[in-house]
Amino acid sequence: MKDALNLSAFPLDAPKSEIYQALVTRCRSELAAGGMFNLDGFLRADVAQSEADTHMPLMDTASFLHARRHNIYFKKDVPGLAVDHPALVEFQTSNNTLCADQLRGSVVEQIYHWAPLQSFLAEVMDKPKLYPMDDPLAAFNVMRYREGQALNWHFDRSEFTVTLLLQAPDIGGEFEYRTDLRSAADPNYDGVARLLAGDDPDMQRMNVIPGTLNVFRGVNTPHRVTPIKGDRARMIAVLTYYERPGARFTETEQLGFYGRTA
Repeated sequence: MKDALNLSAFPLDAPKSEIYQALVTRCRSELAAGGMFNLDGFLRADVAQSEADTHMPLMDTASFLHARRHNIYFKKDVPGLAVDHPALVEFQTSNNTLCADQLRGSVVEQIYHWAPLQSFLAEVMDKPKLYPMDDPLAAFNVMRYREGQALNWHFDRSEFTVTLLLQAPDIGGEFEYRTDLRSAADPNYDGVARLLAGDDPDMQRMNVIPGTLNVFRGVNTPHRVTPIKGDRARMIAVLTYYERPGARFTETEQLGFYGRTA
């Protein structure tokens, strides 16, 4: 991986080194304070752009257009909330997706299965071990957002999300989030409504540069990617790991996210 990754700055292949241990400490601190950490330039910029360019033709011809209206919970109704509660306002999400079985031999696949990355993520998040998915569609994806497309407000179902930005748009595509808006004990529906109305002073915005590895705890932190403007698309790889081996989506989930089953 030394030709693709900046291992001098992020020596994930040298877990006993002082630089590695300092990196773990820094990432743990940022994760605890803000619910995320970034490794800027983890993937070399030229490799990131090459990956984006490589996948663009297949994205144009064989990707799945995932487009739907949804509320922040991705549920039709929420027990205890009236259907017209402002926390249930709907938005439009749209992107094109390439699945893991369409990305064989790619740098994204190599990074996904690279054991030092899995060990590093597990150590930072204080997990005994993390495992790749056995799902031939969902394990890792590349998503493209073109002009007018966006990933709208939502909470993640999984505890954390790992992404790798391959290409940034000229305008738009900003990552907006509100750390720990809810908790397991308090759904904070009124706070959710204020965020969706644009009335939360603690909402934060971040511009990510290509090659950045982002690890994000989104189960209680709502987030979105703002609409893309201009001819240059946003392309991002999503890497999904679980604490148990053998994880797969159901056929219903595969159909919903990818338009087909494995």
